Amino acid sequence: MNRRHDIDALRALAFALVILYHVAMYYVAGWGWHLKSPYPADWLQWPMRALNLWRMDLVFLVSGLALGFLRRGSTPLRPLALLGRRSVRLLLPLAFGMAVIVPFQPYAQAVANGSVAPGFGPFLLRYYSGGPWPAGAFDGWDFGVTWNHLWYLPYLWLYTAALALLLPALESPAGRRLQRALLSLRGGQLLLAPVLPLLAYSTLLWPHFPVTHDLVHDGWVHAVYFSLFLYGWWIGTDAGFWAEATRLRWPALGLALLALAALIGLRNWQPLGDAGIRQAGRWLADFYLWFSLLAILGWAHLKLNRPWPWLAWANESVYPWYILHQTIIIALIVVLAPLQLHPLLEAAMLSIGTVGGCWTLTAAIRRSRWLRPLFGLRAAVRPKVPARCPSPAMPASPPARNA
Repeated sequence: MNRRHDIDALRALAFALVILYHVAMYYVAGWGWHLKSPYPADWLQWPMRALNLWRMDLVFLVSGLALGFLRRGSTPLRPLALLGRRSVRLLLPLAFGMAVIVPFQPYAQAVANGSVAPGFGPFLLRYYSGGPWPAGAFDGWDFGVTWNHLWYLPYLWLYTAALALLLPALESPAGRRLQRALLSLRGGQLLLAPVLPLLAYSTLLWPHFPVTHDLVHDGWVHAVYFSLFLYGWWIGTDAGFWAEATRLRWPALGLALLALAALIGLRNWQPLGDAGIRQAGRWLADFYLWFSLLAILGWAHLKLNRPWPWLAWANESVYPWYILHQTIIIALIVVLAPLQLHPLLEAAMLSIGTVGGCWTLTAAIRRSRWLRPLFGLRAAVRPKVPARCPSPAMPASPPARNA
């Protein structure tokens, strides 16, 4: 099977957007985060909202694509083998990240809001014992520990497990018909039909399941993310779908911008306090989400499906960068905030420092056979050392007398 460079590039770029988004979360006004800048920026709200309405949906769709290629590769994996391999690459980094990488984040948040006294060592002893903590000490204080930005890993594992259990049904004649129904959509059908499940979720689930990222109470989020994960699983190797997505890239982009403009107009015309207006805004967001994803897939297939020189490095670096980035951001905020720099200078230093920190630490991680699996990387393959042969230009040396 030919390598799909556009999918590899999309995966790297999607996670780069996640890092950029988390840097901006420190500054955007009116949005809660672990730490907040004393220089809130109101103008960031709409760019952040425009990104937020599809950024993680793209990540889960691309994750489904990647899993589909893995399942249908030259040596297809059985469902349990597929789940076992993904479990090692998802749950081991999650456990390590929660134990080693994440704890500085709740510590910095709890110190900033006055819930605990400074001192990372005493905090860690209390953290590893599960608390208890004052109410609101940090995000996830009621559980005693938190996975913060690593919530994506248990969610992806859950969807992988669900898909592995559903594989007999998905690969049955009825499942194949459902897949063909999606892949046969053309023109306006492809622009509208995949939105219908999202509209149903927004009608039936969204009013009752606010986003929590605690894995248990996220009924609406699970429905949306798993559906997009399944879309990715289905569309991966179908040439007809990708040709149609490429053909529809301009209409999809135009409709995405129209839906976003309508959503902005609705919010400015009527604050979303009324339940009916809020529901209409949610439906508009669903259309904007799918139009954006379809445009991204079409443009990526057209422009990114080539062996970029940076792609091999990015493919192996994206996972450690994801695990490391938010702790590096918060550590840099703790260092930079007391300096009271101009917000533009501080934001530039925060961005450059995050990239530099991720780059440096990932370079060390990639070289360490012990750290690689803890950051989701496959074990390094040691090059085989060929047996020594006599040089053709010189006769072999005689054996030593005492050999």
